[in-house]
Amino acid sequence: MSNYLKIAGISLLSMAVGADMFAVSSAQSGKLYELRIYTSTPGNLDNLNARFRDHTLRIFEKHGMENIGYWTPISEEERDDTLVYIIAHDSQEAADASWDAFIQDPEWAEVAEASNANGQILAGIERKFMVATDYSPMQ
Repeated sequence: MSNYLKIAGISLLSMAVGADMFAVSSAQSGKLYELRIYTSTPGNLDNLNARFRDHTLRIFEKHGMENIGYWTPISEEERDDTLVYIIAHDSQEAADASWDAFIQDPEWAEVAEASNANGQILAGIERKFMVATDYSPMQ
């Protein structure tokens, strides 16, 4: 199931975790970008941002994920509960390996447990893997 997220007037297509992800052709070179959209539980966006600020970005880098950017939407319906970010990987295989290592990291387990001590702070995750077009300034 897909939906549109509007950021600064631009609609970005996102897919729910668990949905089929497209395969990246071996003929394509360059980075694989991953768009992730997190929805916090009510009142927990600050806690989610603190977890990213204080721990997650560093742990991502530890496992080979490159932090590209982090945003919060300005729309009234999303500004209080949504975090949008993009990370980069060298390939789909690298992304899969990085996520596996991240999930199994004992430090991450401690961070997740501590940040959820008063209840779950994350209500949902959506993601989409992307490659830059041949005309993108990112090439």
